[in-house]
Amino acid sequence: MTPHINAQKGDFAKLVLMPGDPLRAKYIADNYLENVKLVSNVRNMLMYTGTYKGNKISVAASGMGVASIGIYSYELFSEYGVEAIIRIGSSGSFKKEIKNFDLVLAKDCYGENTSFRENLIPDATEKIVYPTKELNDLIIKHAKKLNKQVKFERILTEEAFYSVKSVDERIKMSGGAVCVEMESYGLFTVAEKLNKKTACLLTISDNLVTKEYTTSEQRQNSFNEMMVLALDLAEDFQ
Repeated sequence: MTPHINAQKGDFAKLVLMPGDPLRAKYIADNYLENVKLVSNVRNMLMYTGTYKGNKISVAASGMGVASIGIYSYELFSEYGVEAIIRIGSSGSFKKEIKNFDLVLAKDCYGENTSFRENLIPDATEKIVYPTKELNDLIIKHAKKLNKQVKFERILTEEAFYSVKSVDERIKMSGGAVCVEMESYGLFTVAEKLNKKTACLLTISDNLVTKEYTTSEQRQNSFNEMMVLALDLAEDFQ
């Protein structure tokens, strides 16, 4: 066990899917996994392991923000033998043409705040961090197999959910990000530090240009395209 995860050694699969919302983790476990077991519930940050199409896989909530995902991803990688984490989250679109429920795979991530990275990697002040190319390639391969459309773009990680910055300011600051979320800069940094694999697959939940929004219930239960795509990778980590 760790300070934040009360699972036992061996409870997690090599591949972990990581939504922010604990209830989205529960939804995936209830609706897609077989032989499922709740392996950790500290602070109600629900984590499950089961099988998908006969292949072992885990799903673990991360909470919101770089600090939260930083804690859980670090402990999963360093203490539980996890090899890869795919963040499956929601995001706000900066583009009119990138609509609610569209899928975005992060080709890289711009972080507005480097303090988390500097704490983990001395003198590392890079604003742009990267997922694992091998894992991104697998996601693209499975997307083609499942006939799912995925946009491959830069994303922005912000520290604050409520921002006074305009969409245009945020696009310019990040060098062309198409959407914003709050976790991936931290996840990619942890994976780099520990030499693990990571990726970020997002569903657009809000369009910051057209002001179209999804409800909390839709975000919890209706991101099935993203879930099925990520789950399909279980076969590659057996």
